[in-house]
Amino acid sequence: MVDEQERLLPIANVGRIMKQILPPNAKVSKEAKQTLQECATEFISFVTGEASDRCRKENRKTVNGDDICWALGALGFDNYADAIVRYLHKYREVERDKATQNKATCISSQDKDEESSEDRSNQPPHQQAEAPSTRV
Repeated sequence: MVDEQERLLPIANVGRIMKQILPPNAKVSKEAKQTLQECATEFISFVTGEASDRCRKENRKTVNGDDICWALGALGFDNYADAIVRYLHKYREVERDKATQNKATCISSQDKDEESSEDRSNQPPHQQAEAPSTRV
């Protein structure tokens, strides 16, 4: 039973997703959570297996988002595939924007560091290396 539980999605996560869809006062039985937990795990395994087979045929070791989208379509889940493709494009766009912002922030920080280094180098030598004096 432990091996079976390890391969399943965490039941708390499944329950949380289920509760988000239902009205606030609705209750979800343990049996319903377990049933959906098994179904969702099986669905993910099914789609991932199809994507993995494609990667193996193409001599690739890494399954990516495009492979999952392809597998959904190949398995007849075209509506899901279309939605996931749109999500994947938006996700990649956001990640690209984050990377661009991070790069700009790093460059800006480097410029400031270089400016402060230049400011220190313009000081007379005796002021550059001078440490604050402390009296005892």
